[in-house]
Amino acid sequence: MAKPFHLAWFLQGSSVQAWGEPWTGHIGTDWMQPTLFLDMARSLERACFDYILLEDSSYVGESFNGSTEVYLKHGLSVPRQDPSVVAALMTQVTSRIGIVPTFGTFAYPPYLLARLVATLDQVSAGRIGWNAVTGSSDVAAMNFGMSGMPEHDLRYDMADEYLDVAKRLWASWEPGAIVADRQGGTLVDHTKVHGVHFEGRFFKTRGPLNSGPAPQGQPVIAQAGGSPRGRRFAAAHADTIVVNAKGIEAMRAYRDDIRRMMAACGRNPDHCKVLYLVNPIIGETMEEALERKARRKARADETLIQRLAHFGKVTNIDFGKFDLDKPLPDDVTTNGHQQNLDQFRKKAAGRSIRETMAEYNATDLSVELCGTPDSVAARMGEVMEEVGGDGFLFSMPNVQRRTLAEIEDGLVPALQDRGLVRRAYAHAQFRDNLLEY
Repeated sequence: MAKPFHLAWFLQGSSVQAWGEPWTGHIGTDWMQPTLFLDMARSLERACFDYILLEDSSYVGESFNGSTEVYLKHGLSVPRQDPSVVAALMTQVTSRIGIVPTFGTFAYPPYLLARLVATLDQVSAGRIGWNAVTGSSDVAAMNFGMSGMPEHDLRYDMADEYLDVAKRLWASWEPGAIVADRQGGTLVDHTKVHGVHFEGRFFKTRGPLNSGPAPQGQPVIAQAGGSPRGRRFAAAHADTIVVNAKGIEAMRAYRDDIRRMMAACGRNPDHCKVLYLVNPIIGETMEEALERKARRKARADETLIQRLAHFGKVTNIDFGKFDLDKPLPDDVTTNGHQQNLDQFRKKAAGRSIRETMAEYNATDLSVELCGTPDSVAARMGEVMEEVGGDGFLFSMPNVQRRTLAEIEDGLVPALQDRGLVRRAYAHAQFRDNLLEY
């Protein structure tokens, strides 16, 4: 029997989802109340997903033509609520699935972040993760009183120290520090709670945490390192990694590289699960699936400007100043997401910006998945066999209940019938389920 793999969902921010698209109801006016996200958490837990990752950004985009217009008009990553609040609510309507909010190391002092995440781990009974990001937008940096983001590799140097501080703070409470001895009159054994007294190149903190211990010891760390420096950071710290590598060879090469780096760091490579972004298109028949793929492609063509604006927000590039019918100039660089720009250039191969964007990230992500539940399940199994593991992270254009039902009640049963994913959680805590296989 094939080795089972992991499933997770990449939620594009705790905000308006798929506004203006079919099957979204009154999302434009209902989005402030998180009923959709709570339904989502329940649905994906029934489907035994490992986790939901809540992507985030802390600014209104203005990368396209130097204006916020296209972002606000079309609801591109705005409005966006604080992920810690939505994550906390998700934990209260579930009991097994991991919840992974995104927090930028530039936006929180290490003590505040460590305390926040430890609290979330407590209220979820050990099911919280942290998607650790360094930030990439100068506009976001300005919202926090900075003049702009530090240089790309320096951000990761800072993040390495940041993680070191956070881990020391989480470890400031030893196992068994809380004795809760009513007869003896002792709640906490003071000999098992320690100061940190850290003073590094970038950060300084005293400790210990006053929030008490995190049930998992420390949260599950998620990362999406794509650049060479980002990969080194992920290899040193991540328990699960989000990857958008195009095609089987690139997927296998990424996993092999990360596992080699982890071993060089003295870590067990099996302790980090590499999940690849996919965007499956499901139909009752292959014909229906292909029709839905064609409609999705047509919509991508119709929303070219919005997609360019969103891509520009990620890469800090103003595509509004270029002739879209010409190739992207060779001298364009980014201090934002370097891997995204590199992948765009590989896709371009002499094409115009318009032609490249028509295909870039429209339907396939890491590999194309289009067909009936059974045929898509079969293809997912084949891909994992070829790549070596460890699973898939679903990144649908936006969330709607119809899509959730197709995954929970259509695709996942087909995967379970093939023995490719779990039918029930084996453990109560997030990390334990992630390390189950």
